[in-house]
Amino acid sequence: MQIHKKIKPLSVNECWQGKRYKTDKYKEYEQYLLYTLPRMSIPEGQLSIVYEFGFSNIQSDIDNPVKPLQDILQKKYRFNDSSIYECKIIKRKVKKGDEYFKVSINKC
Repeated sequence: MQIHKKIKPLSVNECWQGKRYKTDKYKEYEQYLLYTLPRMSIPEGQLSIVYEFGFSNIQSDIDNPVKPLQDILQKKYRFNDSSIYECKIIKRKVKKGDEYFKVSINKC
């Protein structure tokens, strides 16, 4: 099934009014990832990204962790997420305590 609507999609910034502040939990997550993510270079040009999330709670929304992680990745690897042209998100069920994420970034 395919749906096509001729309407401009809203950005996250267009969905809420006022300032949003990072929680302490997010600040710790960001600092941890910025420190522990491996060094690597991101290709220039149009990018394709694959996210895989292992959730212990199967009710977790598949897209909720994308934006915060993507913001951290672009900060760490100095690329603009506007260069992402393809995105795939995979959700896996795991036992509590075995949660994880995997990310693959390649040229389109």
